[in-house]
Amino acid sequence: MFFLRKWLLEATLSEMLAVGLKVLKNRLSEYVRMAARGEVILVTDRDRVVAELSPPRLQRADMVADAQLAEIVRQGWLSPPILPRGGVPDRAPVTKLDDLLEDLSTDRAER
Repeated sequence: MFFLRKWLLEATLSEMLAVGLKVLKNRLSEYVRMAARGEVILVTDRDRVVAELSPPRLQRADMVADAQLAEIVRQGWLSPPILPRGGVPDRAPVTKLDDLLEDLSTDRAER
């Protein structure tokens, strides 16, 4: 049993990479690319783990704004709108195109 636990621990540790803050700062883009490929990088400060770089979770959105909005909904700060048919609400035009073009022509003529 001891051998199995030791083997599991070594296998887990060998897949994780630890890097100090100074080295991380100097080679940040390299470590971010490694995390994007699926590696987990432990960030250390004076031999103490302070952070972890890892690939995004599967349910994480690709765009930052979408991911932030989804996180806010997950935390319960915001509830998504309940719309019929789950679609986008219909947008009524503010004004007719002909009226808008006429107003634009009038404004330009006054200059």
